[in-house]
Amino acid sequence: MSENRGTPSYAAAELLAREYRASHEFAKAAESARDAARTARDEGDTSGWWNMALFEAENLLDAGDFGPAADLARTLSQMPPAGASSRDRARALILLAKSIQGGGLLDDAAEAARSAVELLADEADAEFEVHARQALIAALAESGKLDEAWAESLALSARISDDMDDQLAGKAYWVIGNVAFLCNKVEEGLEHHELAADTFSPSSNLDVWAKFNKASAAMRLAAGVADSGTLRCIERAELATDIVGGSEEEILLLRYVRAHWNFLAGDAPAAIALLTEVTGSADKLPPQTAGEAYLLLARAEAADGRRQAAELSQKQSVEYFEKAGAHQRAVQAGALLSGGADTPKP
Repeated sequence: MSENRGTPSYAAAELLAREYRASHEFAKAAESARDAARTARDEGDTSGWWNMALFEAENLLDAGDFGPAADLARTLSQMPPAGASSRDRARALILLAKSIQGGGLLDDAAEAARSAVELLADEADAEFEVHARQALIAALAESGKLDEAWAESLALSARISDDMDDQLAGKAYWVIGNVAFLCNKVEEGLEHHELAADTFSPSSNLDVWAKFNKASAAMRLAAGVADSGTLRCIERAELATDIVGGSEEEILLLRYVRAHWNFLAGDAPAAIALLTEVTGSADKLPPQTAGEAYLLLARAEAADGRRQAAELSQKQSVEYFEKAGAHQRAVQAGALLSGGADTPKP
């Protein structure tokens, strides 16, 4: 294609966007995707515009630009049926759910994800239904609506089949295991995470392997499972992240997980050192995650005899949970010190 209004050709801009994404330069990938979308729009290529606009929103999300990602995803999701298929609008709603969840609007995220599930009810494509249910489950679980999240997990489990792509099945097992842990169904959580680990392959996607092991370790630790299997998850995640790199948020989350391990192993000072670094960058984290980091810091400080510091961290935790709309978690955090430093996470 020829140059258009000073922008790169569609093909060149799309290629550049995908190259930036492959190297985890998400902000640059979003900018190049925007160039491609603009060129496609000017040339009357509706399909090209849609795909690159959605790709721009995906990269904005991964860059941590939750507001712009949500705005663009919302625009795409509101396209009239004549301008976009049900599946395309569901894809945009899934991205909208993830974006506004990243910004702490958990109820709105669940609503967007549920709308995506409903749009896909008559579609034969299991892949996007699984993605939609994953987004819905994540929003429900993070907001503390665990009964609803578990019901949706059972519905998701029913969609897993032998002919499903391994990566997709692994992600489904992953999210079901997460909810099982949150519901204190520890054995079911361990079982589903083992199924995910057996399904995922580090040679197929090292980035997903890193994220899964980090998340699995976090859920095991939250359930009080601080065994050798949990330590292996942490070490795999750290090694894989060293190789593939990661966003600032991902690296902070990995440090949070290691701090949680240190705390449960009885090394409160080491946990405090890591958590002080994590909470010092709380603005780089979703509010719910920042709340969890401050809550763990309060527990570690209390265990180390730093009562006044623990009370301050506890207050910060409550504020972040309230900001995220996780009101039940805020109440639990507010009762932490009166219940003892080692009050476990439900």
